[in-house]
Amino acid sequence: MKPPATPERELWLRCTACRSLIYRRRLRRNLEVCPECGHHRRLTATERIDQLADPGSFSPLPGQVAEVDPLEFVDSLPYRERLARARAATGLTEAVVCGTARIGGHRAVLAVMDFRFLGGSLGAATGEWITRAAEQSLAAGEPLILVSSSGGARMQEGVLALMQMATISTAIAELRAAGLLTVSVITDPTYGGVAASFATNTDVIVAESGARMGFAGPRVIRETIRQALPAGFQTAEFLLRHGQVDLVVQRRDLRARLRTLLALAAAGRPAVPPASTVGQAPPAIVPTVGQAPPATVPTARRGQQSDAWRCVRTARDPARPTTLDYLQTVFDGFVELHGDRVGGDCPAIVAGLARLADHPVAVVGHQKGHDAREMLARNFGMASPAGYRKAMRVMRLAARLGLPVITLIDTPGAHPGVDAEEQGQAAAIAACLRTSARLPTPMIAVVTGEGGSGGALALAVADRVLMLQNAVYSVISPEGCAAILFHDRAAAPRAAAALRLTAADLLRLGVVDGTVAEPPGGAQRDPVGAAERVRTALLAVLPALLALPVPQLLHGRARRFRRYAAGGVPAGAATGTGAAVPDADASTTEPRPIRVMPR
Repeated sequence: MKPPATPERELWLRCTACRSLIYRRRLRRNLEVCPECGHHRRLTATERIDQLADPGSFSPLPGQVAEVDPLEFVDSLPYRERLARARAATGLTEAVVCGTARIGGHRAVLAVMDFRFLGGSLGAATGEWITRAAEQSLAAGEPLILVSSSGGARMQEGVLALMQMATISTAIAELRAAGLLTVSVITDPTYGGVAASFATNTDVIVAESGARMGFAGPRVIRETIRQALPAGFQTAEFLLRHGQVDLVVQRRDLRARLRTLLALAAAGRPAVPPASTVGQAPPAIVPTVGQAPPATVPTARRGQQSDAWRCVRTARDPARPTTLDYLQTVFDGFVELHGDRVGGDCPAIVAGLARLADHPVAVVGHQKGHDAREMLARNFGMASPAGYRKAMRVMRLAARLGLPVITLIDTPGAHPGVDAEEQGQAAAIAACLRTSARLPTPMIAVVTGEGGSGGALALAVADRVLMLQNAVYSVISPEGCAAILFHDRAAAPRAAAALRLTAADLLRLGVVDGTVAEPPGGAQRDPVGAAERVRTALLAVLPALLALPVPQLLHGRARRFRRYAAGGVPAGAATGTGAAVPDADASTTEPRPIRVMPR
């Protein structure tokens, strides 16, 4: 029987770059690369796997991942409906396809993202699959290849999407410690939380020709700081010139380059998988004593919208205590350390050594300022790559000296400027996440004001995370969420409530271990009283962490972030208000809440 004729319009395609009319079969034979101008069209995950893997060798990872809608998020559509539409349109269950394969005869684990699925955004289910891929790589002693194509973290899952950056970075840190090769393949586009975590956290970074990558996208840079963008900004060739990728490869050569890397890794010392601190399956979470969290956070009512927006405004109040203020009131004998030892000293990050009562500690924090002049000098608390490198330098020093690290978080986000992108903002944040994940000393993070996106998370991969009562912590600013999802920046109060960014929300979600009550009217009304409560909270948490052996400390930190990839609200999420301290039994690092009362 003769097959039906193919419509003529389906036989020809117009290149979006050069506008040439191309015969469809010719384009397919050329691996979806325009033969006239060399433009690389986006591939689906299935097409990418077919191009990279030996025929018939790809085997998807087994199992399923639960559907996640922890916030019951609704903008113009309910999030669940968006997921259903994406699944119907792509035939995928999530924005990534993971499995084992052979490339040129060499075994590897693949995690390939698909931009068609909600812009390749990173949510809890996506994070779970990629983390499982890393765990499979560790268990089998095989290299991990990550192919990224994403707009960043998924806003509809709020800060739980942000946590995936830490979860996957922790898993990759395990692979690096085991001596297993990790390779990132950057395809177009790769932005936001994906760029600032696993896409730049590997041993080798390969960019496909024409791919774009950055922490902040061009539109964000234009709209926020009004900078003109240089020609070819954030393209693969731009990234290569600025030292942010190892090589730029044409699509036709990509498989051969990966095969060479795998062959060289196989010829080296055979990697022996160590005892993982993450485990091969989502760990059971020890329930918080006396608490039973809800499965989801109820949909926000009008009063909750008002409360969330009030917290946002309070957290941004210029009168609130800054890191330098807390260093004078909570700590003693602070010695500030400057510089990243590469060529910069970011004023938005303050770091050094101090004392907390009888405990010598290292302190790293964002510094905003109290007036326009100081805020401008401190870049409004938005750190550059030099700031994150300085933070890592002081963290590593603390680990060598056996000192715990305390971080104070108050930033609208990392600096989105052209200079920051040229210096590798995404890679600097990713390196901070990876360093913190395996830092062999206790870490406590305190969100004192704004906890904005990856710029905040870079200092928050800690054993305990506390929040002041009026602080906020979010995957994106309410204004940014309102503009993108609600198509109206005036909807910021509604977006704030939908994002579940308050301390009370995040305590229920298990993202923070406890909240520190502020004096009446907020920390900005009584900075000394707020400092006393922060000091009390830190002293309630620190001694038990100091008593833990390093392997147990790292195991607990890995478990903390591993649970966020498993889908939704962790089983041990706490409710109520208080600071978190570990159980008296040192055999576990799971926290239980206590109330921090004013003196």
